[in-house]
Amino acid sequence: MLAAMPPTPTPTPDPGEPRIRDRGDACPGALRLHSADDGRLARLRLPAGRLTVRQVEVLAVAAETLGDGRISITSRGNAELRGLADDCGARLAELLAGAGLLPSPTHERVRNIVASPAAGLDGLGAADVQLWARELDALLCATPWTAALSGRFLFVLDDGRGDVAGLGGDVTLVAVRGGAALLYVGGRALRVAAADAARAALAAAGAFLTAAREAGTGAWRVRELPEGHEPDVPTALTEAGVPAEPADPAEPAEPADPADPAKPTDPADPADPAAVRAHVRTLEPTPARKPEPPQAPVPPLPQGSPPPPGPLGSAAVCLLAPLGRLTAAQLRALLPADEVRFTPWRGVVVAGAGPERLPALDAAGLVTRPDSPWVGVSACTGRPGCAKSLADVRADAAPGPVGAAHGLPVHFSGCERRCGHPHGRWTDVLATPGGDYLVDGVPTPRTALPEAVTTARTTTR
Repeated sequence: MLAAMPPTPTPTPDPGEPRIRDRGDACPGALRLHSADDGRLARLRLPAGRLTVRQVEVLAVAAETLGDGRISITSRGNAELRGLADDCGARLAELLAGAGLLPSPTHERVRNIVASPAAGLDGLGAADVQLWARELDALLCATPWTAALSGRFLFVLDDGRGDVAGLGGDVTLVAVRGGAALLYVGGRALRVAAADAARAALAAAGAFLTAAREAGTGAWRVRELPEGHEPDVPTALTEAGVPAEPADPAEPAEPADPADPAKPTDPADPADPAAVRAHVRTLEPTPARKPEPPQAPVPPLPQGSPPPPGPLGSAAVCLLAPLGRLTAAQLRALLPADEVRFTPWRGVVVAGAGPERLPALDAAGLVTRPDSPWVGVSACTGRPGCAKSLADVRADAAPGPVGAAHGLPVHFSGCERRCGHPHGRWTDVLATPGGDYLVDGVPTPRTALPEAVTTARTTTR
Protein backbone atom coordinates (compact mmCIF):
# COMPACT_ATOMS: atom_id res chain seq x y z
CA MET A 1 0.00 0.00 0.00
CA LEU A 2 2.80 2.42 0.90
CA ALA A 3 5.31 3.41 -1.72
CA ALA A 4 8.24 5.78 -2.02
CA MET A 5 8.33 7.94 -5.11
CA PRO A 6 11.50 8.15 -7.20
CA PRO A 7 12.14 11.51 -8.83
CA THR A 8 10.92 11.57 -12.42
CA PRO A 9 11.45 14.23 -15.08
CA THR A 10 8.48 16.17 -16.39
CA PRO A 11 8.22 15.78 -20.17
CA THR A 12 8.02 19.06 -22.08
CA PRO A 13 6.16 19.14 -25.40
CA ASP A 14 7.53 20.85 -28.48
CA PRO A 15 5.87 24.17 -29.36
CA GLY A 16 2.47 23.51 -30.91
CA GLU A 17 2.49 19.84 -29.97
CA PRO A 18 0.16 18.27 -27.37
CA ARG A 19 1.70 17.15 -24.12
CA ILE A 20 2.20 13.38 -23.99
CA ARG A 21 2.09 11.71 -20.60
CA ASP A 22 3.59 8.23 -20.67
CA ARG A 23 3.27 7.58 -16.95
CA GLY A 24 0.98 8.31 -14.04
CA ASP A 25 1.52 11.47 -12.05
CA ALA A 26 4.00 11.31 -9.21
CA CYS A 27 2.13 13.49 -6.72
CA PRO A 28 2.70 12.36 -3.14
CA GLY A 29 -0.16 11.35 -0.92
CA ALA A 30 -0.76 10.16 2.61
CA LEU A 31 -0.09 6.57 1.56
CA ARG A 32 2.34 7.32 -1.25
CA LEU A 33 5.30 9.03 0.38
CA HIS A 34 7.86 11.16 -1.41
CA SER A 35 11.56 10.86 -0.66
CA ALA A 36 13.15 14.26 0.05
CA ASP A 37 16.47 15.39 1.47
CA ASP A 38 14.91 15.94 4.89
CA GLY A 39 13.12 12.57 5.00
CA ARG A 40 9.85 11.29 3.63
CA LEU A 41 7.01 13.68 2.77
CA ALA A 42 3.29 12.96 3.05
CA ARG A 43 0.62 15.14 1.45
CA LEU A 44 -2.81 14.86 2.99
CA ARG A 45 -5.79 15.98 0.90
CA LEU A 46 -8.26 18.01 2.93
CA PRO A 47 -11.37 18.69 0.81
CA ALA A 48 -12.20 22.40 1.23
CA GLY A 49 -9.35 22.48 3.77
CA ARG A 50 -11.69 21.23 6.49
CA LEU A 51 -10.53 19.69 9.77
CA THR A 52 -12.60 18.70 12.76
CA VAL A 53 -11.30 19.32 16.28
CA ARG A 54 -10.20 15.70 16.59
CA GLN A 55 -8.45 15.83 13.22
CA VAL A 56 -6.53 18.94 14.28
CA GLU A 57 -5.20 17.09 17.31
CA VAL A 58 -4.32 13.97 15.32
CA LEU A 59 -2.46 16.03 12.72
CA ALA A 60 -0.48 17.73 15.49
CA VAL A 61 0.38 14.36 17.04
CA ALA A 62 1.48 12.98 13.66
CA ALA A 63 3.75 15.98 13.08
CA GLU A 64 5.30 15.71 16.55
CA THR A 65 5.76 11.96 16.78
CA LEU A 66 6.48 11.02 13.16
CA GLY A 67 7.70 14.17 11.42
CA ASP A 68 9.67 17.35 12.04
CA GLY A 69 7.00 18.87 14.27
CA ARG A 70 5.55 21.16 11.60
CA ILE A 71 2.59 21.15 9.23
CA SER A 72 2.90 22.84 5.85
CA ILE A 73 -0.20 24.30 4.19
CA THR A 74 -0.18 23.95 0.40
CA SER A 75 -1.53 26.27 -2.29
CA ARG A 76 -4.60 24.01 -2.48
CA GLY A 77 -5.29 24.14 1.24
CA ASN A 78 -3.93 20.64 1.83
CA ALA A 79 -1.48 19.60 4.55
CA GLU A 80 2.06 18.25 4.25
CA LEU A 81 4.15 16.45 6.84
CA ARG A 82 7.92 16.44 6.35
CA GLY A 83 10.88 14.74 7.99
CA LEU A 84 9.10 11.39 8.18
CA ALA A 85 11.10 8.24 8.85
CA ASP A 86 11.31 5.52 6.21
CA ASP A 87 9.33 3.08 8.35
CA CYS A 88 6.55 5.38 9.57
CA GLY A 89 4.04 4.77 6.79
CA ALA A 90 1.91 2.17 8.52
CA ARG A 91 1.67 4.18 11.74
CA LEU A 92 0.82 7.37 9.83
CA ALA A 93 -1.93 5.61 7.89
CA GLU A 94 -3.33 4.20 11.13
CA LEU A 95 -3.46 7.63 12.77
CA LEU A 96 -5.08 9.31 9.78
CA ALA A 97 -7.62 6.56 9.16
CA GLY A 98 -8.63 6.56 12.81
CA ALA A 99 -9.45 10.26 12.58
CA GLY A 100 -11.50 9.91 9.41
CA LEU A 101 -8.83 11.52 7.23
CA LEU A 102 -8.56 8.52 4.88
CA PRO A 103 -12.16 7.64 3.98
CA SER A 104 -11.03 5.76 0.84
CA PRO A 105 -7.42 4.60 0.47
CA THR A 106 -7.88 4.11 -3.28
CA HIS A 107 -9.07 7.69 -3.72
CA GLU A 108 -6.89 9.57 -1.23
CA ARG A 109 -4.88 11.49 -3.87
CA VAL A 110 -7.90 12.59 -5.98
CA ARG A 111 -9.77 14.45 -3.22
CA ASN A 112 -8.48 17.80 -4.52
CA ILE A 113 -11.29 20.22 -3.71
CA VAL A 114 -10.76 23.93 -3.03
CA ALA A 115 -13.78 25.88 -1.78
CA SER A 116 -14.31 29.45 -0.57
CA PRO A 117 -13.02 29.17 3.01
CA ALA A 118 -15.36 31.80 4.45
CA ALA A 119 -18.49 30.29 2.91
CA GLY A 120 -21.33 30.01 5.41
CA LEU A 121 -19.52 32.09 8.03
CA ASP A 122 -19.82 35.77 7.11
CA GLY A 123 -23.19 36.11 5.38
CA LEU A 124 -21.65 36.62 1.94
CA GLY A 125 -21.81 34.42 -1.10
CA ALA A 126 -24.70 32.91 -3.01
CA ALA A 127 -24.42 29.43 -1.46
CA ASP A 128 -22.52 27.56 1.23
CA VAL A 129 -20.12 25.77 -1.09
CA GLN A 130 -18.50 24.05 1.89
CA LEU A 131 -21.58 21.83 1.82
CA TRP A 132 -21.08 21.22 -1.89
CA ALA A 133 -17.51 20.17 -1.13
CA ARG A 134 -18.64 17.57 1.39
CA GLU A 135 -21.15 16.12 -1.04
CA LEU A 136 -18.62 16.05 -3.88
CA ASP A 137 -16.01 14.38 -1.66
CA ALA A 138 -18.50 11.67 -0.67
CA LEU A 139 -19.31 11.07 -4.33
CA LEU A 140 -15.64 10.94 -5.32
CA CYS A 141 -14.84 8.37 -2.65
CA ALA A 142 -17.90 6.24 -3.47
CA THR A 143 -17.30 6.14 -7.23
CA PRO A 144 -14.75 3.54 -8.38
CA TRP A 145 -13.80 5.20 -11.69
CA THR A 146 -12.77 8.49 -10.06
CA ALA A 147 -9.65 6.75 -8.73
CA ALA A 148 -8.33 7.11 -12.30
CA LEU A 149 -8.15 10.91 -11.95
CA SER A 150 -4.70 12.40 -11.61
CA GLY A 151 -3.52 13.59 -8.22
CA ARG A 152 -3.28 17.03 -9.86
CA PHE A 153 -6.87 17.23 -11.13
CA LEU A 154 -8.56 20.08 -9.26
CA PHE A 155 -12.15 20.95 -8.37
CA VAL A 156 -12.78 24.59 -7.41
CA LEU A 157 -16.01 25.67 -5.70
CA ASP A 158 -16.53 29.44 -5.41
CA ASP A 159 -19.46 30.85 -3.48
CA GLY A 160 -19.70 33.85 -5.82
CA ARG A 161 -17.28 36.18 -4.05
CA GLY A 162 -14.50 35.31 -6.53
CA ASP A 163 -11.83 34.40 -3.99
CA VAL A 164 -10.99 30.96 -5.43
CA ALA A 165 -12.55 31.00 -8.91
CA GLY A 166 -9.24 32.00 -10.50
CA LEU A 167 -7.15 29.21 -9.00
CA GLY A 168 -7.04 27.17 -12.19
CA GLY A 169 -9.57 24.44 -11.51
CA ASP A 170 -10.15 21.69 -14.05
CA VAL A 171 -13.79 21.78 -12.97
CA THR A 172 -14.96 25.07 -11.47
CA LEU A 173 -18.35 25.73 -9.90
CA VAL A 174 -19.45 29.29 -9.14
CA ALA A 175 -22.60 29.88 -7.07
CA VAL A 176 -24.98 32.50 -8.46
CA ARG A 177 -28.24 33.97 -7.25
CA GLY A 178 -31.48 32.12 -7.73
CA GLY A 179 -30.30 28.76 -6.44
CA ALA A 180 -28.02 28.04 -9.40
CA ALA A 181 -24.38 27.37 -10.20
CA LEU A 182 -22.19 27.98 -13.24
CA LEU A 183 -20.08 25.00 -14.27
CA TYR A 184 -16.85 25.92 -16.08
CA VAL A 185 -14.86 23.23 -17.90
CA GLY A 186 -12.41 23.80 -20.75
CA GLY A 187 -13.77 27.09 -22.05
CA ARG A 188 -17.44 26.14 -21.71
CA ALA A 189 -19.88 27.39 -19.09
CA LEU A 190 -23.17 25.71 -18.26
CA ARG A 191 -25.84 26.62 -15.75
CA VAL A 192 -27.10 23.94 -13.37
CA ALA A 193 -29.22 23.95 -10.23
CA ALA A 194 -27.28 24.47 -7.02
CA ALA A 195 -28.78 21.25 -5.67
CA ASP A 196 -27.11 19.42 -8.59
CA ALA A 197 -23.73 21.15 -8.30
CA ALA A 198 -21.76 18.25 -6.83
CA ARG A 199 -23.21 15.70 -9.25
CA ALA A 200 -22.50 18.07 -12.14
CA ALA A 201 -18.86 18.40 -11.10
CA LEU A 202 -18.49 14.64 -10.89
CA ALA A 203 -20.09 14.15 -14.31
CA ALA A 204 -17.69 16.74 -15.76
CA ALA A 205 -14.76 14.79 -14.34
CA GLY A 206 -16.12 11.70 -16.07
CA ALA A 207 -16.30 13.63 -19.34
CA PHE A 208 -12.63 14.55 -18.91
CA LEU A 209 -11.60 10.93 -18.34
CA THR A 210 -13.49 9.88 -21.46
CA ALA A 211 -11.84 12.62 -23.52
CA ALA A 212 -8.40 11.78 -22.12
CA ARG A 213 -8.85 8.11 -22.93
CA GLU A 214 -9.92 8.89 -26.48
CA ALA A 215 -7.05 11.35 -26.98
CA GLY A 216 -4.50 8.74 -25.90
CA THR A 217 -2.05 11.36 -24.60
CA GLY A 218 -2.29 10.43 -20.93
CA ALA A 219 -3.52 13.92 -19.99
CA TRP A 220 -3.64 14.63 -16.28
CA ARG A 221 -5.58 17.89 -16.54
CA VAL A 222 -8.19 19.45 -18.82
CA ARG A 223 -5.76 22.01 -20.25
CA GLU A 224 -3.48 19.18 -21.42
CA LEU A 225 -6.10 17.70 -23.76
CA PRO A 226 -5.21 18.16 -27.44
CA GLU A 227 -7.40 20.24 -29.70
CA GLY A 228 -10.44 18.32 -30.87
CA HIS A 229 -10.68 16.27 -27.68
CA GLU A 230 -12.59 18.68 -25.43
CA PRO A 231 -14.71 17.04 -22.69
CA ASP A 232 -18.30 16.53 -23.84
CA VAL A 233 -19.79 17.91 -20.66
CA PRO A 234 -23.37 18.41 -21.93
CA THR A 235 -23.65 14.72 -22.83
CA ALA A 236 -22.13 13.69 -19.50
CA LEU A 237 -24.65 15.81 -17.62
CA THR A 238 -27.52 14.36 -19.62
CA GLU A 239 -26.34 10.82 -18.90
CA ALA A 240 -26.09 11.70 -15.20
CA GLY A 241 -29.61 13.11 -15.12
CA VAL A 242 -28.43 16.65 -14.37
CA PRO A 243 -30.44 19.32 -16.24
CA ALA A 244 -28.21 22.03 -17.69
CA GLU A 245 -28.35 24.91 -20.14
CA PRO A 246 -25.70 27.17 -21.68
CA ALA A 247 -24.79 29.98 -19.33
CA ASP A 248 -25.93 33.46 -20.28
CA PRO A 249 -22.85 35.60 -21.00
CA ALA A 250 -24.50 38.32 -18.92
CA GLU A 251 -24.85 35.97 -15.92
CA PRO A 252 -23.97 37.96 -12.80
CA ALA A 253 -20.97 35.86 -11.82
CA GLU A 254 -19.34 38.59 -9.80
CA PRO A 255 -18.42 38.89 -6.13
CA ALA A 256 -21.52 38.81 -3.95
CA ASP A 257 -22.92 42.10 -2.68
CA PRO A 258 -22.32 42.30 1.10
CA ALA A 259 -25.59 44.18 1.46
CA ASP A 260 -27.58 41.41 -0.18
CA PRO A 261 -26.48 38.06 1.26
CA ALA A 262 -28.30 35.10 -0.14
CA LYS A 263 -29.47 32.15 1.84
CA PRO A 264 -27.19 29.20 1.02
CA THR A 265 -28.73 26.35 -0.90
CA ASP A 266 -28.08 23.08 0.90
CA PRO A 267 -27.41 20.00 -1.24
CA ALA A 268 -28.67 16.56 -0.37
CA ASP A 269 -27.07 15.23 2.79
CA PRO A 270 -23.61 14.01 1.65
CA ALA A 271 -23.43 11.69 4.62
CA ASP A 272 -26.49 9.72 3.49
CA PRO A 273 -25.06 6.47 2.04
CA ALA A 274 -28.26 5.69 0.14
CA ALA A 275 -28.18 9.10 -1.55
CA VAL A 276 -24.53 8.66 -2.49
CA ARG A 277 -25.16 5.21 -3.99
CA ALA A 278 -28.13 6.53 -5.96
CA HIS A 279 -25.98 9.31 -7.43
CA VAL A 280 -23.08 7.00 -8.23
CA ARG A 281 -25.22 4.60 -10.29
CA THR A 282 -25.89 7.41 -12.80
CA LEU A 283 -22.34 8.71 -13.09
CA GLU A 284 -20.30 6.08 -14.94
CA PRO A 285 -18.24 7.69 -17.72
CA THR A 286 -19.94 7.25 -21.08
CA PRO A 287 -18.36 6.58 -24.48
CA ALA A 288 -17.02 9.71 -26.10
CA ARG A 289 -19.28 11.58 -28.47
CA LYS A 290 -18.35 14.35 -30.82
CA PRO A 291 -18.31 17.47 -28.61
CA GLU A 292 -20.25 20.54 -29.51
CA PRO A 293 -18.27 23.70 -30.30
CA PRO A 294 -17.35 25.64 -27.16
CA GLN A 295 -19.90 28.25 -26.15
CA ALA A 296 -18.48 31.72 -26.64
CA PRO A 297 -18.57 34.11 -25.06
CA VAL A 298 -19.05 32.72 -21.57
CA PRO A 299 -19.58 34.61 -18.30
CA PRO A 300 -16.24 35.75 -16.91
CA LEU A 301 -15.11 34.16 -13.70
CA PRO A 302 -15.66 36.44 -10.70
CA GLN A 303 -12.53 38.10 -9.37
CA GLY A 304 -12.40 38.80 -5.67
CA SER A 305 -9.76 38.99 -2.97
CA PRO A 306 -9.00 36.48 -0.22
CA PRO A 307 -10.38 37.42 3.19
CA PRO A 308 -7.73 39.43 5.05
CA PRO A 309 -6.34 38.30 8.39
CA GLY A 310 -8.61 39.31 11.23
CA PRO A 311 -12.25 38.87 12.23
CA LEU A 312 -14.52 37.04 9.80
CA GLY A 313 -18.05 37.90 10.76
CA SER A 314 -18.81 37.68 14.47
CA ALA A 315 -17.84 34.04 15.12
CA ALA A 316 -14.80 33.25 12.99
CA VAL A 317 -11.31 34.56 12.36
CA CYS A 318 -8.96 34.38 9.38
CA LEU A 319 -5.23 33.86 9.96
CA LEU A 320 -2.08 33.28 7.93
CA ALA A 321 0.78 30.92 8.74
CA PRO A 322 4.15 32.62 8.16
CA LEU A 323 5.55 31.07 4.95
CA GLY A 324 2.76 28.51 5.13
CA ARG A 325 4.06 26.48 8.06
CA LEU A 326 2.55 25.81 11.46
CA THR A 327 4.22 24.18 14.41
CA ALA A 328 2.21 21.53 16.21
CA ALA A 329 1.79 24.02 19.06
CA GLN A 330 0.43 26.67 16.69
CA LEU A 331 -2.01 24.17 15.23
CA ARG A 332 -3.29 23.33 18.71
CA ALA A 333 -3.54 27.05 19.50
CA LEU A 334 -6.39 27.21 16.96
CA LEU A 335 -8.55 25.24 19.39
CA PRO A 336 -11.20 25.42 20.72
CA ALA A 337 -13.09 25.74 17.45
CA ASP A 338 -16.16 24.45 15.70
CA GLU A 339 -13.90 23.49 12.81
CA VAL A 340 -10.68 24.61 11.16
CA ARG A 341 -10.28 25.28 7.43
CA PHE A 342 -6.90 25.51 5.72
CA THR A 343 -6.93 28.03 2.88
CA PRO A 344 -5.17 28.08 -0.52
CA TRP A 345 -3.33 31.22 0.66
CA ARG A 346 -1.55 29.09 3.24
CA GLY A 347 -3.71 30.33 6.03
CA VAL A 348 -6.45 29.17 8.34
CA VAL A 349 -10.07 30.05 8.99
CA VAL A 350 -11.16 29.17 12.51
CA ALA A 351 -14.92 28.76 12.78
CA GLY A 352 -16.33 29.36 16.25
CA ALA A 353 -13.59 31.79 17.29
CA GLY A 354 -14.44 35.43 17.93
CA PRO A 355 -12.23 38.53 17.66
CA GLU A 356 -11.30 38.21 21.34
CA ARG A 357 -9.09 35.23 20.38
CA LEU A 358 -6.86 37.29 18.08
CA PRO A 359 -4.34 38.58 20.70
CA ALA A 360 -3.56 35.05 21.88
CA LEU A 361 -3.26 33.78 18.31
CA ASP A 362 -0.94 36.66 17.49
CA ALA A 363 1.19 35.76 20.51
CA ALA A 364 1.38 32.20 19.17
CA GLY A 365 3.10 33.53 16.06
CA LEU A 366 0.18 33.56 13.63
CA VAL A 367 -0.56 36.48 11.29
CA THR A 368 -3.71 38.19 12.57
CA ARG A 369 -3.56 41.67 10.97
CA PRO A 370 -4.01 42.70 7.33
CA ASP A 371 -1.05 45.11 7.56
CA SER A 372 1.42 42.43 8.67
CA PRO A 373 4.57 42.38 6.52
CA TRP A 374 4.13 38.60 6.17
CA VAL A 375 0.91 38.96 4.17
CA GLY A 376 1.49 37.80 0.61
CA VAL A 377 4.93 36.29 1.26
CA SER A 378 5.45 32.63 0.30
CA ALA A 379 8.35 30.33 -0.46
CA CYS A 380 9.07 26.83 -1.68
CA THR A 381 10.68 24.27 0.62
CA GLY A 382 14.22 25.24 -0.36
CA ARG A 383 17.34 23.87 1.27
CA PRO A 384 17.93 21.67 3.17
CA GLY A 385 14.70 19.83 2.40
CA CYS A 386 14.86 19.91 -1.40
CA ALA A 387 17.85 18.65 -3.36
CA LYS A 388 16.98 20.79 -6.39
CA SER A 389 17.01 24.06 -4.46
CA LEU A 390 19.96 26.42 -4.83
CA ALA A 391 19.35 28.27 -1.57
CA ASP A 392 17.70 28.24 1.83
CA VAL A 393 14.93 30.46 0.49
CA ARG A 394 12.91 30.38 3.70
CA ALA A 395 15.80 31.92 5.60
CA ASP A 396 16.17 34.56 2.89
CA ALA A 397 12.44 35.33 2.60
CA ALA A 398 12.45 38.27 4.96
CA PRO A 399 9.14 40.09 5.31
CA GLY A 400 8.87 43.55 3.83
CA PRO A 401 7.93 46.74 5.67
CA VAL A 402 4.44 47.39 6.92
CA GLY A 403 2.34 48.33 3.91
CA ALA A 404 4.07 45.97 1.46
CA ALA A 405 1.10 43.63 1.94
CA HIS A 406 -0.93 45.98 -0.25
CA GLY A 407 1.33 45.23 -3.22
CA LEU A 408 1.75 42.08 -5.27
CA PRO A 409 2.30 38.71 -3.62
CA VAL A 410 5.93 37.57 -3.63
CA HIS A 411 7.23 34.03 -3.94
CA PHE A 412 10.78 32.90 -3.19
CA SER A 413 11.88 29.90 -5.28
CA GLY A 414 14.98 27.76 -4.95
CA CYS A 415 14.91 26.57 -8.56
CA GLU A 416 13.17 27.26 -11.85
CA ARG A 417 10.27 24.93 -11.05
CA ARG A 418 8.94 27.61 -8.67
CA CYS A 419 6.93 25.08 -6.67
CA GLY A 420 3.90 26.51 -4.88
CA HIS A 421 3.90 29.90 -6.57
CA PRO A 422 0.72 32.01 -6.39
CA HIS A 423 -1.80 32.33 -9.20
CA GLY A 424 -2.21 35.56 -11.11
CA ARG A 425 0.41 38.33 -10.94
CA TRP A 426 3.19 37.98 -8.39
CA THR A 427 6.76 39.06 -7.75
CA ASP A 428 9.20 36.31 -8.72
CA VAL A 429 12.30 35.87 -6.55
CA LEU A 430 14.47 33.08 -7.96
CA ALA A 431 17.71 31.72 -6.47
CA THR A 432 20.73 31.51 -8.79
CA PRO A 433 23.77 29.20 -8.70
CA GLY A 434 26.03 31.98 -7.49
CA GLY A 435 24.15 32.48 -4.23
CA ASP A 436 22.24 35.56 -5.31
CA TYR A 437 18.74 36.00 -6.77
CA LEU A 438 16.77 37.24 -9.73
CA VAL A 439 13.92 39.55 -8.72
CA ASP A 440 11.51 39.59 -11.64
CA GLY A 441 14.52 38.71 -13.79
CA VAL A 442 16.81 41.42 -12.40
CA PRO A 443 20.06 40.13 -10.82
CA THR A 444 19.99 41.04 -7.14
CA PRO A 445 22.58 40.38 -4.42
CA ARG A 446 21.22 38.42 -1.49
CA THR A 447 21.99 41.33 0.83
CA ALA A 448 19.82 43.67 -1.26
CA LEU A 449 16.74 41.44 -1.34
CA PRO A 450 14.50 43.34 1.12
CA GLU A 451 14.70 46.65 -0.77
CA ALA A 452 14.49 45.05 -4.22
CA VAL A 453 11.51 42.89 -3.30
CA THR A 454 9.62 45.80 -1.73
CA THR A 455 10.17 47.90 -4.85
CA ALA A 456 9.05 45.09 -7.17
CA ARG A 457 5.91 44.39 -5.15
CA THR A 458 4.78 48.00 -5.06
CA THR A 459 5.76 49.11 -8.58
CA THR A 460 3.02 48.91 -11.18
CA ARG A 461 4.11 46.96 -14.27
